[in-house]
Amino acid sequence: MTVVVPRPRTAMRFVVARPPIGFLWRRALLRAALAPLVVLAPIVALAPTADHKYNVYWHGGLFRDDPLRIVPDTLDSLPSYLRNGNFRPLGRMLEKLVDLAAYALGEVGVPANVGLRVVSIAAAMLLGVAVLVLAESVVARGRLFRAEPSTVAAVAPFAFAAGLVAAGRSSPVVLFGGLYFTTAAVVLLVAAAIARIGRIRAWQLPLLVAAGAALAAFNELTYLTLPLATVAVAARGRWVLGQAWRRIGTAAPARALGALGLGFLPVFGTVRLVIKSYCDTGPCYPASDVALGSAVAKTFPVRLIAWFPPLEWQSAVRGGGALSGLTLALALAALAALAWTALRDLRRLGALGRPAAAALVVVALALVALGAGLAALSADVQHLVAAHRWGQGWRDTAVVAPGGALLLAGAAHLAGPRRVLLGGLIAVLVAGCAVTATVNKRFRDTMLQSPVARLDDRLAQEVADFDPTPAGAARRCALRTEFLALNPGGRTPARRFDVSFDAAARQRAGQPFCPVTGSGQGR
Repeated sequence: MTVVVPRPRTAMRFVVARPPIGFLWRRALLRAALAPLVVLAPIVALAPTADHKYNVYWHGGLFRDDPLRIVPDTLDSLPSYLRNGNFRPLGRMLEKLVDLAAYALGEVGVPANVGLRVVSIAAAMLLGVAVLVLAESVVARGRLFRAEPSTVAAVAPFAFAAGLVAAGRSSPVVLFGGLYFTTAAVVLLVAAAIARIGRIRAWQLPLLVAAGAALAAFNELTYLTLPLATVAVAARGRWVLGQAWRRIGTAAPARALGALGLGFLPVFGTVRLVIKSYCDTGPCYPASDVALGSAVAKTFPVRLIAWFPPLEWQSAVRGGGALSGLTLALALAALAALAWTALRDLRRLGALGRPAAAALVVVALALVALGAGLAALSADVQHLVAAHRWGQGWRDTAVVAPGGALLLAGAAHLAGPRRVLLGGLIAVLVAGCAVTATVNKRFRDTMLQSPVARLDDRLAQEVADFDPTPAGAARRCALRTEFLALNPGGRTPARRFDVSFDAAARQRAGQPFCPVTGSGQGR
């Protein structure tokens, strides 16, 4: 008699099998990208401020038909910027590319004010992914993406998004977000790549040296890459891989750091000496000036905690006004959907031991300290601290917000919590993200009350829906007159307005923005 053994059912195998590793990674990366999107969506129509109100039209008009012209244009202006104490050619190329991307969205009906925020939000989403990649690069022993992500992947995205607060006009959430969020992503991803490098071939060494020189020619935030990568290499080698210090100092990551330093230090040192010689004999660009003195010691500890969301919330709602209950409810609903996937994945994600959590905390503290140190050297930030505006955002927010997020996630794991406690932490962070979205909406409403902001929105719409008829020209000239009345300052606002908006108008329609002769209008 033949005995027939029934085959196991496929459905039963699916029930007991773990989800594919790629599935867990896709969900983790999606959460890392979407959490920033939710908290920044309320300011998608925030009016452009400071240089943005000019540069998006100037750079868009100049480079829309020839994007490669960005390179020679930036190099030609380099001596002038250097004499004013500013050297960041690659950063300026990125800045112009960001403006061009925002301007180009006008061809599909998106005005520049919205385009700027769309590009900035996209950069913040990229930075959210970079935060997750850096965290996993530090704590994972094996090859990245070949094993499930750790439970940090369920916590870090919400911790990072909660810190994306429109805390003042100097915050990258408001000003130059596309530039500084992208730069911060470069810093984190380079540090992650160096920490994970396994072998260096001879042909890779010149590339690493060139990359080091590029970091020195980008902007101030990329100066933090080498010290951050050094801490990441040391912390991962010691606490995650259990290597001796001698082994850490001779392994491939250390050699890669040496090659980066060979390219970085000569460029950095030479440029700083040249800038010092110029600034000692004349005025320099204030936002890039280094202010040494007792104020540094007072500013540094304040910037160490300036990333903490409750402090930033106070800056965002300064001036009073009601918060939007609808925004809070919508943000909670969207974030709850993301949090549900994180809670479902918790039991499937890799557990994080205390040594790996300690390594992550060390890297996070280094990132926060480096960003705070950079800010403490700025005279602008020293003035903010002296005025007791502790939660005010500045360009260092682009790195200290990720550092603060990793610090919260690492500290929670260092305490050895069970997954149910991690679930509670996720709930708290989701609530914080919803508050951040709400205060961002409040900041946008406050800005919209300004006649200048409302005019900037109308100008953006006028460029997006360019009307070449005489009626359109008369309307644009009226807007120009209104702009100059609201932005006093002599010839400078008029010159910047005409140069910027004429560049956009000529690119779109082959005519000046305001075709009126005399007084420099439309010339």
